[in-house]
Amino acid sequence: MAFQISEYNSIKKELESYQAKLIAVSKKKPIEDIQEAIDAGQKSFGENYVQELVEKEAHFKRKVNWHFIGHLQSNKVKMIAPFVTLIQGVDSFKLLQEINKEGKKIDKVIDCLIQVHIAQEETKFGFSEEEVEALMLFPELAELENIRIKGLMGMASLSTDISLLKKEFSSLKNLCNNSKLMSLDPDEFDTLSMGMSSDYKIALDCGSTMIRIGSTLFGERK
Repeated sequence: MAFQISEYNSIKKELESYQAKLIAVSKKKPIEDIQEAIDAGQKSFGENYVQELVEKEAHFKRKVNWHFIGHLQSNKVKMIAPFVTLIQGVDSFKLLQEINKEGKKIDKVIDCLIQVHIAQEETKFGFSEEEVEALMLFPELAELENIRIKGLMGMASLSTDISLLKKEFSSLKNLCNNSKLMSLDPDEFDTLSMGMSSDYKIALDCGSTMIRIGSTLFGERK
């Protein structure tokens, strides 16, 4: 299944009134599909696996804004640090330290989002709301000069219960507002990444500034 241009144009038009950004999730999708998306005007893509991302970057050679949206192991940060646009899903202070270390080696400030666990499923990674608030006030955070925390990211429960999804997204929006006030650089703390193919409309209504869409644009993954 190739890139769905009609769906893409519809979503892009929908996002205009929200002033939100679209990240096309291209994991497990071939180069040809990504090229179709680029030709349609899409510039930002999300990948979940480090090796796959490295291979795709080698093909496109800095023509794409890559967002890493999966669970990132500390020992693989160095593989994507030189070219990654945004690391979404930072779920520990240790990982922030590692990203900072690799950024320092190449004299680059790496943009990051803090992942918050808002879903009911126990399998999802992320800080709790209390841990995020503690992190923003953590003295050692100010010592990490080669990272820039741009905001928060979260995934809602895998549910069709609209009231539950609204509750989870709204709680993340409130946490984002509070975290911005505590941020070392509030002007840069401007991103709330929440909403995927099944729930992005609800996320947008709850204040999302960035949605991550895969299957609607590229079809279901095998």
